[in-house]
Amino acid sequence: MYDVELPLAAEEFLVWLTSERGRSRNTIDAYRRDLLAYHRWLMQRGVTMTTVGTGDLVDYVAEQRASDAATTSIARRLAAIRMLHRYLASEQVRADDPTSRLDGVRVPSGIPKPLSEAQVTSLLDAVLGNGPLERRDRALLELLYATGARISEVVGLSVGDIDFDESLVRLFGKGSKERIVPYGSAAAAALDDWFSPSGRLLLVPDRWKRRDDAEAVFLNQRGGRLSRQGAWLVLGKYGDRAGIHDQLSPHVLRHSCATHLLDHGADLRIVQEMLGHASISTTQVYTRVSQERLWD
Repeated sequence: MYDVELPLAAEEFLVWLTSERGRSRNTIDAYRRDLLAYHRWLMQRGVTMTTVGTGDLVDYVAEQRASDAATTSIARRLAAIRMLHRYLASEQVRADDPTSRLDGVRVPSGIPKPLSEAQVTSLLDAVLGNGPLERRDRALLELLYATGARISEVVGLSVGDIDFDESLVRLFGKGSKERIVPYGSAAAAALDDWFSPSGRLLLVPDRWKRRDDAEAVFLNQRGGRLSRQGAWLVLGKYGDRAGIHDQLSPHVLRHSCATHLLDHGADLRIVQEMLGHASISTTQVYTRVSQERLWD
C-alpha cells in the first residue's frame, strides 16, 4: 500500500498508542499516513527520525504552510510528529525532543453550525414508511440526535449496550472510554419499532457471516453490521429529502443535540458527560453558539 515503510521505532510508537493509550484504528491509520509522509520528507532531506533537528522541523512547517494544505491538516500532522518525538525521547531512542522548542500551528476556533430544531424535525419526518429499512433509519437518526453520539459509537452498538427499560445506552468513545447516556421517548419509540417483529428481525440472515454481526443493533440489507459509510448514506438520503443535505453530517447532529440541550437549560457539565468530552472547554464551544442565537 505504501512505497516506503516506517522505521521500527515509529511502528513501536503506533503499537504503544494502541495498547497503552487506547487509540482507535481510525486514529492509528491517520497517524500512520501522517508519519509516512513525514518519513518521506526526512529521507528527501537526508536525515532520519533520530537525527532530525529543530531547524529541520521549522523548515518542514514552513513548507507545509506554503502548500495548499489546510491549517487544521498541518496542525494534525504536527501533533502526530510531536507525539512521536516525545515517545522516542521517553524510550531513550534519542536523547532529546526536537519538537520541544517548535512553535505550534494556531487553528482558528470555528463555531459549530447546528441545525435548527425545525430542521431536525424535517429530517426525522423525512423517514416515511414502515418497512424494516425505514424503521432502522428512523431509529438510527433518532438515537444520533437524542444522545449526541458519534457515528462510530452508534454503528458499533451491540444489543446488550441498550437498556430498553430505563432508556439508557452504553457508548464507547475515543480511547474506548465508556459512558452511559439516556435517550428520550421519541428515540425509545423508534428503537421499539426497529426491534419489533416487523423491523430488525426481517433483516436477520439465515446464517451470520461474522459472530459480531449477530449482536449489532443496526444491520444493513445483507444482515451484516451497518458500517459508518452506510450510516452516512442513510443521513445523506434523508438530508436530501429534507432539503438540508449541504448542512448535514453526523457531527452536525451531534452539534445540534448539544446546542439544543443548552438552549433548553441543560447544565454544561451534563452535556459534557453526554458527549464524552474529556475537557469542559470543548463543550463550552456550544455556549458560544447559544449566545449567538440569543443575540439573533
